[in-house]
This record gives sequence, structure tokens and C-alpha cells, in this order.
Amino acid sequence: MLHLEDEEWEKMMHVNTTSCFLAVKYAAPAMMKINEGGSEEEGRQRSAKDASNGSIILTASVAGLRSGAGPVHYSASKAAVNSIAQSASWNLRHSNIRVNSICPGLIETGMTATMFEMARQRGTAQKIGQLNPLGRYGVAEGKEVV
Repeated sequence: MLHLEDEEWEKMMHVNTTSCFLAVKYAAPAMMKINEGGSEEEGRQRSAKDASNGSIILTASVAGLRSGAGPVHYSASKAAVNSIAQSASWNLRHSNIRVNSICPGLIETGMTATMFEMARQRGTAQKIGQLNPLGRYGVAEGKEVV
């Protein structure tokens, strides 16, 4: 944390948190719009929508729930995503629009490859994912476990 550059913090917050804020900000009003009766628009048939409704799903992380599950800027940004989901749910409670966040645990992907490789080299691979609810990490579909 002490070696984290301000720019790294800002970028992480912008990518992970501001993006979710903007998604809710612009998706919710679109979901509130009512389309009385079907219509044809640009050759497509639009069906009637007689009530405000929808579902917004934000991607957070186990790192936003547990201390030590990720770097401080990543964990803080994902905790903020959970807070956005909770606050937006409250603010939209009378609109029939649901806002939830999902919190996947550690997944072996290209983004986490360096961490996985370092752990394997140190002989600590068995500890990877121990903070996940299942006590293990996940593997992206189509990727073989090494």
C-alpha cells in the first residue's frame, strides 16, 4: 500500500468503480421507460412494456468482502462496487429494478497468470484461493489446470 502510486489508485477506481456507477446511472432510467403498445422501429418489432422493471448486475469480488484477498486498491474498488449495488437497490426500491453484485473468488485467467506462476514457483500454489468460500480458486472455462 505504501508503494502504490496515486495514478494506480485512480485508474483502479475508474475502471472498477466509476464504470459500475455509470452503468447504474444510465441503465436505470432506460429500464424505467414504459413503451405502451408495440411499434415497429427500424424494421424491428418492439414489444409493449407497461411497467418499470429490470435487473442490473455488477461484478465485484471476494476481495471486496475480505481483507487480504487482494491489493488494497483492488479490494477498495470492489468494496465500492458492493456499496453501489446496495445504495442503488435502496434508491430504486420503488421502480421494480433490481441491483445486485456478484462476488466471484479468484479465477485463474490471463490477468492472474503471473500470481499463479509465482505461487507455483514458491511451492505455495495450494494456498491460492483459500479465502474463497469454497476454499479454492476457479479455472476459466476452456483453460486446463496446470
